[in-house]
Amino acid sequence: MLKNAHVPRIGIEVVGKVPSRATTVHFEERDDDRAIESKGVLMIGYKGLDTISRREWMRLVRRGIREAQARKITHVAMLAHELRKGAFSKVGESDFCFALATNAAIATYEFRSYKTAPKEGWRQVRELYIIGAFSPDGRRALDQGFLVGHETNAARELANTPAGDMTPTNLAAAARTACKGLPVTTKVLGEREMKKLGMGALLGVSRGSTEDAQLIILEYRGGAKDERPIAIVGKGITFDSGGINIKPSHGGSLEEMHMDMSGGAAVIHAVAAAARLKLKRNVVGIVAAAENMVSGSSYRPGDILHSMSGKTIEVLNTDAEGRLVLSDALTYVQKKFSPRLVIDVATLTGAAAVALGTYASAVLSRDEKLSQRVRDLGDRSGDLAWPLPLAPELNATIKSNRADIANIATVSPRYGGTIEGAVFLAHFVEEKTPWVHIDIVPRMIAAPGDNLADGATGEPVRLLVECIREL
Repeated sequence: MLKNAHVPRIGIEVVGKVPSRATTVHFEERDDDRAIESKGVLMIGYKGLDTISRREWMRLVRRGIREAQARKITHVAMLAHELRKGAFSKVGESDFCFALATNAAIATYEFRSYKTAPKEGWRQVRELYIIGAFSPDGRRALDQGFLVGHETNAARELANTPAGDMTPTNLAAAARTACKGLPVTTKVLGEREMKKLGMGALLGVSRGSTEDAQLIILEYRGGAKDERPIAIVGKGITFDSGGINIKPSHGGSLEEMHMDMSGGAAVIHAVAAAARLKLKRNVVGIVAAAENMVSGSSYRPGDILHSMSGKTIEVLNTDAEGRLVLSDALTYVQKKFSPRLVIDVATLTGAAAVALGTYASAVLSRDEKLSQRVRDLGDRSGDLAWPLPLAPELNATIKSNRADIANIATVSPRYGGTIEGAVFLAHFVEEKTPWVHIDIVPRMIAAPGDNLADGATGEPVRLLVECIREL
């Protein structure tokens, strides 16, 4: 993490009555959704509290925190019995407490590390009082939920950091910082080591940059010694210019491409969260970190790259670089660790947002049951993930006449881009290995109604933690 990073930590305390310095947030069912503050009470209007879904409930909790924060309220109280409605009316105490703490924590985050603090200080909720009585398990779940919320915020901080300061080398340093003091082994491979391993796809993408690529490897061993690990693999493109196929200045989201490493940030902090939660699982996190830049040494359309797998890849578009760096990362993690499950996370295709809008990530897998399971865990965590088919018919579209495979479709390139990207990645995952691909482009940036600060969402840290816990 950068020295000036600002990731707030709020306190969460269970008490029997509202402290005198706290403002109580009430959720009032009425026709309008105004928030009204008066005499130590903040009333927030909402329709249908008893019938709202789990994700709507999470957004409501976040709204309570953000409305308070906007009014410079530093100490907030919420009544547990008032919140046990809708989707959370019948869930277990621990589930309720975990979700409450997680969403309260992520609601407080703002990207402020490059701003001058006002004289009166930042608007920041510092303490949340939960009015009610909970068992030791419920209190433990509050602590755990807060922890996952903080790791999600830390991933957002990495993703929001400008690319000039979040280079591949600095991302590797941030990974070490995130795991400092935890039972996580951190190793970083430089370009010389990757060249020896034959990672020509990852190094090909990095060729145009003055910044060296890094392969970040995080190992957490919380399970049995002989248990094969879960591998989570993240795209860590710290800036994506598009390469020779440069992105347009208008409509190309160039100013957002410092967040093209959001998948890598999520992997780093999901591993850290698993270690802090002391989950009884073995986990390996891999982040393929590089810049995709334009220079005289950039890889070119028409180049053929030699991947670590032995497959050759014809480059038809240098802006389809994420799948290239992931191809070598996926090969590496399978050869080195023989994982029982592989999950890759990437801001891979704008087509995912075309297909799903801005509220759900895309999930693709050879195993439809596994894909559905990830969707269910996303519903539980609040990171909505929607399955798309991994259609084998699209294999024909990425055939190359000059190499083993092309990095984009040669047939019907306008359609099915998200599926096409996943089909490409499937060529680098062994058939026998359970594998899930999550395209997080739709959720890279907070959408209207999320009740989150502008910028990175930190998704899918919460979903990855659930996957590590449950799969």
